[in-house]
Amino acid sequence: MSRYSREDILRTVRDEDVQFIRMQFTDIFGQMKNVAVTASQIERALDNQIMMDGSSIEGFVRIEESDQYLWPDPDTFAILPWRPQYGKVARLICDVHDPDGGAFVGDPRGVLKRAVRRAADMGFTFNVGPEVEFFLFQTDDDGNPTTATGDHAGYFDLGPLDHGEGTRREICLMLEEMGFEIEASHHEVSAGQHEIDMKYTDALRAADNLMTFKLAVKTLAQKNGLHATFMPKPVCGAAGSGMHVNMSLFRDGKNAFYDPSDPRKLSPLAYSFMAGLLAHAQGFCALTNPLVNSYKRLISGYEAPHSIAWSSSNRSALIRIPAPRGQDTRLELRSPDPSCNPYLAFAACLAAGLDGIERGLTPPEEIVENLYAMDAAQLRSHGVAELPDTLESAVAALEADEVITAALGPHVAGQYITGKRREWSDYRAQVTPWELERYLITY
Repeated sequence: MSRYSREDILRTVRDEDVQFIRMQFTDIFGQMKNVAVTASQIERALDNQIMMDGSSIEGFVRIEESDQYLWPDPDTFAILPWRPQYGKVARLICDVHDPDGGAFVGDPRGVLKRAVRRAADMGFTFNVGPEVEFFLFQTDDDGNPTTATGDHAGYFDLGPLDHGEGTRREICLMLEEMGFEIEASHHEVSAGQHEIDMKYTDALRAADNLMTFKLAVKTLAQKNGLHATFMPKPVCGAAGSGMHVNMSLFRDGKNAFYDPSDPRKLSPLAYSFMAGLLAHAQGFCALTNPLVNSYKRLISGYEAPHSIAWSSSNRSALIRIPAPRGQDTRLELRSPDPSCNPYLAFAACLAAGLDGIERGLTPPEEIVENLYAMDAAQLRSHGVAELPDTLESAVAALEADEVITAALGPHVAGQYITGKRREWSDYRAQVTPWELERYLITY
């Protein structure tokens, strides 16, 4: 059942003095875009008549087929509370459609909707709860971001050590005003690093929420003279920012991962879903960890996994089983980072898990030892493979994984792989400060 009818939106726009509506959508590489219309155009917007030039969006369409239309999802209507309270600004998250009315095959939101429909055909609802980390940095006199934090706080510290506490509090309150359920927020392990955890919801709404979350964090940080970044590893020698993704399948309103008769209280479905995630972890890594910089986080010693293993409690494993059971039973995938496109990342994880269920896969033995302390020979003796160590190898693994590329579809897979290979090529051509410091004088 829809949360908002057409009449609800028209009445709210009128009664709340909404003057602008942002018609938002997301490109293949996870960047939010929008076409803004005035309140006088709201009926045209709700009739799917707002057009945009798709050829101007990387990975969308060619210039000779550029016209595309934004079809708003009424359930995503929300007033942006950080905008002016006189002449308010609202948003609608949109699906991208071709002129003939068909869904555009390159729309990331459409990719996730297809994956969710596949799960629904199997009787499942896919729920996702992300735990998002980010840094708050100071800006210089010209307003440009630095990597200075101004605080000396660590894990779970609070003010006055935590200089970002006020901004984090403001973010949580604004998001709750928009209907988000924030479960927790706290300072993370690195100076200037923060985490905000959102309660699980269905995957499409979770991805929509995550895009809104990123916008809110960056906007409110800027308002407070700070720069927020979801870059995975902005500071050498400090822990990077991850986005642990908690996943579960529900069937007939009950958590399908829970089985009270199992020693770990996990159902056969949970084990098969987990086995699918492990089997395709290399294949979807380019989606969950999409940047050159992502792979500087996935190394030992900085609380990020690099070994493809699972554990009931071991936080060095790729997949962990958090303690709650019953309706809260879930798998926690610890590798993703917040720079990912959530629509593509969630779709890939769902495709991997469903493949595990369809093929009746079983996971390898649980690893209880600290994987960070194992060398390559020890990992091999346990039969543990590792995640790709560069974007280049991750893209190669994605291209070779037929299950994940099929979930993306030929258009998105092709454009994404091409774009990421270009990013890797650009990176390889750079001369970094580390190289200059290391080699310029010595050689």
